[in-house]
Amino acid sequence: MGLTNFPQGVASFGMPVLGSLLPTTGNVFFVDSGNSNAANANVGTDPKKPLATIDGGINRCEANHGDLILVMPGHTETISGAAGIAADVAGVTVIGLGTGAARPTLSFSATASTIVVSAASFVLQNVICTGDIDAIVTMFTITGSDCKLLDLETRDVTGQMTSCITTATGADRLLIDRYIHRGAAAAGGVNCIELVGADDGVTIRNFWIDGNFSTAAIQNATGVMTNLSIYGDSQSYARTRNAADVILTAVTTTTGNVGPNINARLNDNAANITEAFVGADMQFFNPISIVNLDGESSILCNITASTDA
Repeated sequence: MGLTNFPQGVASFGMPVLGSLLPTTGNVFFVDSGNSNAANANVGTDPKKPLATIDGGINRCEANHGDLILVMPGHTETISGAAGIAADVAGVTVIGLGTGAARPTLSFSATASTIVVSAASFVLQNVICTGDIDAIVTMFTITGSDCKLLDLETRDVTGQMTSCITTATGADRLLIDRYIHRGAAAAGGVNCIELVGADDGVTIRNFWIDGNFSTAAIQNATGVMTNLSIYGDSQSYARTRNAADVILTAVTTTTGNVGPNINARLNDNAANITEAFVGADMQFFNPISIVNLDGESSILCNITASTDA
């Protein structure tokens, strides 16, 4: 077991968050916009003298040192431009504290506002991201390998985001787990998750996605991926409110698996259920349940079933 800078543990509002046996030798930094002492000039290792921004915390981290950034409940931060947060230090973990509305909130205020994840093994957990202007190109651009987005929630507040999470080549073994997207019902979005790179081992699981997507909720339009996995450990849900009625579309030669435990809601009764999941070189594991009208029960995905030779 490693030591920390907090051998007696750390508590946030009386809740213990770090124990004396935390297996890391890294530094622990605190971020809290609501603290009157918050300023980037502070060291940030004292919760009473926190840093003002997550990016300020990342700038103090050492690569692959096990450094941890704790973002306090109620923290708010505006992402006002490209790379507003640059996750460019490998092996850093950022954890938002709090539940419900008390979770840290990152507000994207320009169409080009992004969080750029270029370093390997970066982890972001338990934050809310809101789109506060119409037509945000993408909230996250990910090119680092072995990264994780955990317990993330994205919301359309003003207009519709074009995309929420975009990967490019280099995002091998990305894990998106326990993800919620609350999209606008009106048209304007293209997809929720856009997989662009020729990446290996990307996993998307345990999600709740709702929005008006002109292409697909999860789109792999370019870049042949290998071992792409999309499923739920328990029931996952995806809805598209667009007449395109596609939940997943993948490049013809992308390989991997879809399902089990996915519930899909299409726009209306005109929807072609067979075309809701497109992946010619992928395998599909039921239950993948699809419904296309209010007041109806779902049917299992009717992609061609395997037969006994």
